[in-house]
Amino acid sequence: MTASLIALVPAAGVGARAGGDRPKQYRLLKGQPMLRLAVQALLADPRIAQVRVAVSEGDGWVDDALRGLPRTVWRACGGPTRADTVARALADSGAADTDWVLVHDAARPGLSEEALARLIDACLPDPVGGLLALPVPDTIKQAKTEPDDREAVARTVDREGLWLAQTPQMFRAGMLRDALATALAGGAAITDEASAMEAAGRMPRLVRGHARNFKVTWPDDFDLMEKWL
Repeated sequence: MTASLIALVPAAGVGARAGGDRPKQYRLLKGQPMLRLAVQALLADPRIAQVRVAVSEGDGWVDDALRGLPRTVWRACGGPTRADTVARALADSGAADTDWVLVHDAARPGLSEEALARLIDACLPDPVGGLLALPVPDTIKQAKTEPDDREAVARTVDREGLWLAQTPQMFRAGMLRDALATALAGGAAITDEASAMEAAGRMPRLVRGHARNFKVTWPDDFDLMEKWL
């Protein structure tokens, strides 16, 4: 039996750092909600059978934002953290243990069809799965807060071997389900799906992403993303 590919988009947060009068995933880019653009990027690969968007209870924007998109459903199963939301969305999906799950940020509408295909092609034969990422190009400084609240450089961090994690992150549903459950039960700090897999002793594959697949976080990022799209 062939395993299915299912995409999950956690969209239960508010994105306070981005500002605006609504959760950032519903801010407009090129006249469309950012969430819609992120979902459309996933739908570009026909191997993805379904995109499932997880939102918070009482979300009043999602229905309009996703209206008319094929192979797309939304569910009000969001949790207090990203990890909780992904775990709940995964349970709600009914995915078999052997199915592949691709988790993608609602704030990454710049995912290209080529990068998505590259991730899927690399992960399908892999025993663990992996994620899109980019090698760190800049000098990295670790900061410390001075007594006068000034942020100062504590040291320079060697960037050799450092990568910036992107999404989608693609893993077998059973492995990811178990890894998230263990991490959440143990109170581990889980910032993405790969970190849950790492905590479970797995080594996700790094697949080269693209600069346009950055996460829209700050107010100025909206203008930059519009230039990419």
